Amino acid sequence: MKKKKEKSKHAIVVDNVSKKFKIVYDKPNTLKERLVFWNKSKISYNEVLRNIDLKIEKGETVALIGTNGSGKSTLLKLMTKIIYPTYGEITTTGKLTSLLELGAGFHPDFTGRENIYFNASIFGLTAAEIDNRIQDIIDFSELGEYIDTPVRTYSSGMYMRLAFSVAINVDADILLIDEILAVGDQHFQDKCFEKLENLKKSNKTIVIVSHSLESVKKLCTRGIWIYDGEVRKDGNIDQIVDEYLKVCG
Repeated sequence: MKKKKEKSKHAIVVDNVSKKFKIVYDKPNTLKERLVFWNKSKISYNEVLRNIDLKIEKGETVALIGTNGSGKSTLLKLMTKIIYPTYGEITTTGKLTSLLELGAGFHPDFTGRENIYFNASIFGLTAAEIDNRIQDIIDFSELGEYIDTPVRTYSSGMYMRLAFSVAINVDADILLIDEILAVGDQHFQDKCFEKLENLKKSNKTIVIVSHSLESVKKLCTRGIWIYDGEVRKDGNIDQIVDEYLKVCG
């Protein structure tokens, strides 16, 4: 008799992951340069992440902290499979949605309403599911009559409101966020924070990259300090933030 396969308690498993980016110097631009200097380009590799091992349980709310260039945003992009590891493997369990770049996936000539359908379908929703949720998305965004104007006319704050509204109404199991909450007025930031608190209570997995340490201390229970491409510390969010500030504050 076959044993039932146990469901993993982990939403995200990062197994010995490294990421290198190829850098080409003196790359020829014209046809003549390519013919004359075809073998003269200098190539190097920038290793952004090295041997990362992490397990994030379902329902955890985790902050990735670190200085600019430490590799935390790259790790988030690897989790969402925008890019892939040079070595190692990342496994995610459940529906995943991400807010990594402001307005990423929006077509500038489409209206906000049209972009809702386009963006939500990328996250895996059917047209019928989007029909059922579109009013909630529009109401949360507070865009009003602007929802039927092209998004190229939107301010950065309006972009963020629409992007966030779509992402949090996908009803995903895992939500990945990179600094996007720093955009917009205080009212909408507070509204987004309240929504994330509700998602946290509903046992969603949230991984957030932010330099707003006070915000992540309020929202997250766990902190992972990425330093020079490696995990330097991993533990209780208050302890990790305090240690980080002693070194980098």
